[in-house]
Amino acid sequence: MDTNAIFTPIDLNTWKRTPYYEYYRNILKTKYTVSIKIDITDIISLYKSKEYKFFPTFLYVIMKALNNSEELRTSIQDGKLGTWNYLTPQFTLFHEDDKTFSDLWSDYSDDFAVFHQNIINDIQQYKDVKGIKVKQGLPANFVPISCVPWISFESISQDTSHDSDFLKPIIRFGKYYTENDKVLIPLSVYVNHAIADGYHTSMFLQDVQNIANNAKNWIL
Repeated sequence: MDTNAIFTPIDLNTWKRTPYYEYYRNILKTKYTVSIKIDITDIISLYKSKEYKFFPTFLYVIMKALNNSEELRTSIQDGKLGTWNYLTPQFTLFHEDDKTFSDLWSDYSDDFAVFHQNIINDIQQYKDVKGIKVKQGLPANFVPISCVPWISFESISQDTSHDSDFLKPIIRFGKYYTENDKVLIPLSVYVNHAIADGYHTSMFLQDVQNIANNAKNWIL
């Protein structure tokens, strides 16, 4: 259980997004997916030199950008709409022997080295444990992120039940590749329109790229 996570309810009477939230939540129930390519050339050139692993490194980029976005931290908790002070990652672990996967979660830290070690420790502990949910105590401020490392997709489509109270984004990223001397990775974000518009999503994606561009400041 994440004891540092704080959920702050939103006052719908004063919240500037209330008309948009109610419209896209109750009338025109809209969700959308945006897929783009992120330039990770600087990350690739740096993380190996420090003997870090790629998955937790890029996961950190995504989580840092998500936690910079108040809109994407908005969710429903115990029937109330509000925002978390930060999100923590739930991610998938692939089992090579039988081609199944398990969901894990790890504590979030803004410190990259601490975050990286948290992910590595959980993967090591649960790498041979089978089942969909293998680590107990999933905190309410989790956000689902998974990797599809076998394909460099152009786009990806995903959905959840229209009746679900789940409002947080769902993130997918794929196999990175080289194009014109740049290393690119496909990234997809699934967003509930009730909490974020195209502007907010574009700001998140730009932030992902900016964090990747400044990798030397947090990897080194």
